[in-house]
Amino acid sequence: MASPFPLGEHHYSHRIGWLRATVLGANDGILSTASLVIGVASAEASMGAVLTAGLAGLVAGAMSMAAGEYVSVSSQADTEKADLDIERAALRDHPEAELIELAHIYINRGVEKDTAYEVARQLMEKDPLEAHARDELGINEIVTARPVQAAISSAVSFSAGAVLPLLAALFAPMHLITPVVAIVSLLALVLLGMASAKAGGAAKTKAIVRIVFWGAAAMLVTGLIGAAFGTVV
Repeated sequence: MASPFPLGEHHYSHRIGWLRATVLGANDGILSTASLVIGVASAEASMGAVLTAGLAGLVAGAMSMAAGEYVSVSSQADTEKADLDIERAALRDHPEAELIELAHIYINRGVEKDTAYEVARQLMEKDPLEAHARDELGINEIVTARPVQAAISSAVSFSAGAVLPLLAALFAPMHLITPVVAIVSLLALVLLGMASAKAGGAAKTKAIVRIVFWGAAAMLVTGLIGAAFGTVV
């Protein structure tokens, strides 16, 4: 039997949930750890102090990202659940009014009145809560909050990103830690920009420019602060 979708369209919106958390975590891991290492190294600290600061930043950052994502996405999930409970009660107590409401949503989108009512009726016969959740509340499986998934994605991606500048600092000569960490981190940000753009179907150049610009700015500022602090101390 021939496929009802001959064009075989490929979309990216189903990746929104994990892609946002993963890119944010990796970017933060690379950037915060590199900036921390560069700042401490610029203050003329010892190799032990530099590595300790970088490792502490990795662990604290991963835990912070996981906790932050879990709390924020859980809040979204709580709001979604509250809205669904309200909708479930309305469907139980006022089914006709909910049918009219759903039909008018389709009418406002350009569907003819009779067709809109027929579509609303058929959808409510199948799964009224799903129909209202999707078309009235904008809740569907693509954007549904998943706190645990977001927390794990953020923690793992942060750790993966943070390891790169930390390894660069570990193997670089003491007097070259700052430039080596900066170069490795900027290259990692370029690769992250390319990967995130490909996964999300976005323009690679734009993604790379914005991620590298802010990364370079953060490392420059922390390096200057570290150097100033080192001369004072």
